[in-house]
Formats: sequence, structure tokens, C-alpha cells
Amino acid sequence: MKPRLSTLLAAIASLIVTAALAFAVLERPAPAENLPQRVSQHIDEAGAAHPITAVLLDFRSVDTLLEVAVLLVAVVVALALREAQPDGPDRMGLDNPLLRAVMSWLLPLLLLVSAYLLWAGATRPGGAFQAGAVLAAAGVLLRLAGVRLGGFAGTAGATRLRLLLVLGPAVFVAVGIGTQLGGRAFLDYPPALAGGLILVIELALTLSIALALLSLFRLAPPQSDVEHLGERRRRPRQ
Repeated sequence: MKPRLSTLLAAIASLIVTAALAFAVLERPAPAENLPQRVSQHIDEAGAAHPITAVLLDFRSVDTLLEVAVLLVAVVVALALREAQPDGPDRMGLDNPLLRAVMSWLLPLLLLVSAYLLWAGATRPGGAFQAGAVLAAAGVLLRLAGVRLGGFAGTAGATRLRLLLVLGPAVFVAVGIGTQLGGRAFLDYPPALAGGLILVIELALTLSIALALLSLFRLAPPQSDVEHLGERRRRPRQ
């Protein structure tokens, strides 16, 4: 009887939440102003010709800074949890010569795509987040192929990794402080320098985002049943 009651209560709660979401979507108030039109009117003052990049790194740059900070906090938490259990096994390497051979061809292409997305973000869809995701994918494939990033091994490597993780937010904040020292608001770029400053910020963010995503993949806890995988494979099917 109790399982049926809990199922009924869960169904009622789901219906209430669904109805509330539907009401919020259907009865949403009209915007006070036409934001796309306002962006197009001020796009010449931004450092990027693409409206999405202009919004993310100029008009709403503080929001983007906070998003990167949240990603960095997630990595810090993952590092803390991993250091609390330092004996966790590393099972990411696959002894597969074919995967390594494919990566020798695929890695330059991934690096080229990442660089293109970073450069194209000023005029078309792309930017630091997309470039960083592709760069992180290249790192994940390298780890799966059993290639260890020797530059981040040991105490010195861990320090180097942490410095690169905070590079993007640090450059972002440094540019904001620089604009304040120049008599403007925080992250209010001078029109003559906006394009160059945004490019510098995106370069730093690309490295930090890529390493953050790769770190989250690397620090993910191993599956608890990996040790019994061989037993399951040897076990005859019923």
C-alpha cells in the first residue's frame, strides 16, 4: 500500500510542477524592450561583430565571468574530493594501438577546429566555450588512448595545472580592473581596444575551460563495479 501511495504522491507532484511550468511559459510577460534590436543598435560599440559574442563578452561580460567562476568552483570541489581519497585507481588508459594511430591523425584536426572556433567567434557562431570544449575532447581522447600529460605530473605539474585553470578568470578580472583604472566601468572596454581585449580574454578562457572540462573528466570517481568486470565476462549466461 505504501509504494502505491508514494507513487500517487509523486505523480501528483509531477503534474503540479508541469502545470506550473506550462503556466509560466504560456503566461510570460512581454519584455519591456526589444533586446535583439538594442543589441543590433549598439553592436558597433562592441569588440565583436557577432551578436552572441558581443553579449557574452561585452554587454553581459560579468555574467560570463561568473559562469567561468562556477566551472572553476566545480573543479576545485572535484580536486578536494579526489585528494580526500588519493588511492583511487586510474583506469583511463586503453591499450589499443588502433586508437593511438587514429589519434595521431585526429589530434591535429581537433586543434585546428578549436583554433578556428576561437577565431571565428568574433563574426560567426563560436568562441572560447566551443573552442575549449573541442580542446578538452582532444585531451579526453588522448587520456583514453593511454597518453599521459607529463607536464601536469607531480607537484610542479599540479601547480602548473592550477595556474592554467585560474588563468581565464584572472585575465578576465585583470581586464576589468584595467578598465576601471582607465576611468570606465568594470569590463567596459574602450571602443578602440575592445576587439583586442576580447581576443585576449577568449584565448585565456579557452585554455582554462579546456583544462577544467578535462579535469572534471579525469577526476570523476571510477565505477565501483570495474573490479568485477572480468568476473562478469567469464560468467556463463543463463
